[in-house]
Amino acid sequence: MQTTDHANGIMCIETTPTSPTEAKRVTTQTLQELKVAGIPIAMLTAYDYTSARLLDQAGIDVILVGDSASNVMAGHETTLPITLDQMIYHAQCTVRGVGRALVIVDLPFGSYQGNSRKALETAIQVMKETGAHGVKFEGGASVKDTILRILDAGIPVMGHLGLTPQSIYRFGTYRVRARDEDEASVLRKDAQLLEEAGAFAIVLEKIPAVLAEEVSKSLKIPTIGIGAGVGCDGQVLVTHDALGLTTDFNPRFVRRYARLDESIRSAVKQYISDVRNRDFPSEEESY
Repeated sequence: MQTTDHANGIMCIETTPTSPTEAKRVTTQTLQELKVAGIPIAMLTAYDYTSARLLDQAGIDVILVGDSASNVMAGHETTLPITLDQMIYHAQCTVRGVGRALVIVDLPFGSYQGNSRKALETAIQVMKETGAHGVKFEGGASVKDTILRILDAGIPVMGHLGLTPQSIYRFGTYRVRARDEDEASVLRKDAQLLEEAGAFAIVLEKIPAVLAEEVSKSLKIPTIGIGAGVGCDGQVLVTHDALGLTTDFNPRFVRRYARLDESIRSAVKQYISDVRNRDFPSEEESY
């Protein structure tokens, strides 16, 4: 829009700032702008080209190539068995389907714990071989040196606190974390530590909503909640859960936005019927 500075007789051009949600390419800076603007961040998982392409076309902000692939893609009980090579494969497929969203890759169990040099090598390998935009891993004070080392290499890091699935055998249960004050205090300190170390965002999983909102307000960087209430700066779900591809996992924080399991079964039954009755292929579908 053109305006005139009448005092100086100068023609000026006023531009309306572009909304962060209209970014041609979502970056870590975009997420920071979304937090400042009070616009919640939408994040989902993907593990393959086709799913990633659909999520990206729908306008998702962040795609997480999660180690949840161990559960929903490979059928394991926990996230622990998935390997680095498998995560890289899933990330490569996902990145090929994305033109706008920020793609973050989980570092799998055993690829970063206890050895910051190994963690750096893992993160570099993920970035070089997949084309992703950053990595995510679990932990607070115990991974501070790892975060600093990876950030020194120019690799963005997303943190993960609360229920950390790679530690499930230590927890012994998937119950809500940080209900008692001692654990809540540690989580608050870890969140501040991750921010100070340079993490660009933190996933808060399965903690009380009041605590998640408190932590979110105390941080300058965005928080992404899963089972942590509406007070976080964004939300993430496993796409297979949200779309009803997996329905044997029913925590209270999952909302089914579709029942694709029913649609797929129905479609396959119809296909079988058409084949049995020689209704497929038709003359128009034949050469």
